[in-house]
Amino acid sequence: MEIKDLTKAEEQIMQIVWQIKKGFVKEVVDLLPEPKPAYNTVSTIIRILETKGFIAHEPAGKAHLYYPIISLEDYKRHATDKLLGNYFGNSVESMFSFFVKEEKLDVKDVDDILKMINELKKK
Repeated sequence: MEIKDLTKAEEQIMQIVWQIKKGFVKEVVDLLPEPKPAYNTVSTIIRILETKGFIAHEPAGKAHLYYPIISLEDYKRHATDKLLGNYFGNSVESMFSFFVKEEKLDVKDVDDILKMINELKKK
């Protein structure tokens, strides 16, 4: 199944759905930052996310209980692959170099990355 890209608004809603795992539109609205969008706006975005294959629902009385069907990990993989391909020529080295030059990594980050590399080498 191909994962589709999300708009900024859709991604914001998905972050909450991934966080709560299952919920009603009102719960999603309650967790959004101020200024909160209208209930109907959030409901519409959730239905779009359902059409895109990110969310499913089960009936709960007169309402719907929504839950994610694409995991946060799967979307992270999709977004990272897209970033890597579109901006760094599929080169992890190029992306890492960019983060170093932009000072997006501190010494602890580099130490953690080196530990991961050393663990990979042991395998």
